[in-house]
Amino acid sequence: MSSWIGLILAGGTGSRLYPLTRAINKHLLPVFDKPMIYYPLTTLMLAGIRDFVVVSSPEALPMIEATLASHPKWGIRCAFAAQPEPKGIADGLLSAADLIADRPVALILGDNIFYGTGLPAQIRRAMQHEEGATIFGYAVSNPEGFGIVEIDSTGRPVALEEKPARPRSNLAVPGLYLYDRKALAIARGLAPSARGEFEITDLNKAYMKSGNLRVSLLGRGTAWLDGGTPAALFMAAQFVEIMEKRTGTRIACPEEVAYRMGYIGLGDLAALAAEGSDDYTGYLRCLVEEERARKGAP
Repeated sequence: MSSWIGLILAGGTGSRLYPLTRAINKHLLPVFDKPMIYYPLTTLMLAGIRDFVVVSSPEALPMIEATLASHPKWGIRCAFAAQPEPKGIADGLLSAADLIADRPVALILGDNIFYGTGLPAQIRRAMQHEEGATIFGYAVSNPEGFGIVEIDSTGRPVALEEKPARPRSNLAVPGLYLYDRKALAIARGLAPSARGEFEITDLNKAYMKSGNLRVSLLGRGTAWLDGGTPAALFMAAQFVEIMEKRTGTRIACPEEVAYRMGYIGLGDLAALAAEGSDDYTGYLRCLVEEERARKGAP
């Protein structure tokens, strides 16, 4: 997995969240107890990725860089790229072209929130393919509101539609895409859509046309939410609160994920836990104590 690079798209205007986004990038809004951007970041960390590029508007990048300033202490590397105008997801991929170079890329939307015990392993299995692209399918009750993939009896994709009026499938395509090294070249050949954007659906269609697109279905034990509207943001925050209070563990905590993945050691985690006196670092201190007791360490 070491050759893979994680690409987090955190641009856009956040117009559906106005006035919350009048002065702040939506990916920095809280989802219960953490910035929204922590959720896609840790999803890819759990999949084994340690190199990241974050794409956002020139105005928002300084705030995002400040939010992720601890990334070296998390055992990961973050670079940042500007997307001057919000011209589509595929354009966001091109905005990071110099930093991606000749590497396979796991692209995730900064407002997408995934949760599921088996999800990291599912992503890692998909990343074992050296050629082609993998998208994910998630069954929804209102497919007309999403990008939809239709698959045949063997599980191969046969159609991709963006918010169809009459959906032929109930499988939505979440904002998580795995691409081989050809993605940049294909994206450079795309034409803008009727709304003037370079669509990720067109990139996926190019892979599908060549027979190199796979679909991995997310099971019923995986939750997929987003923070694109006030209602969705509120629902996501409620979900995180309920899960954390019920289990006593934190979702999307990069310090803990870094430790669990072996990116940092227990001493590094203890140093991070000593940086504050709030509930968040209190959780880290409890984790350090539990690990020291488990290992019989002083």
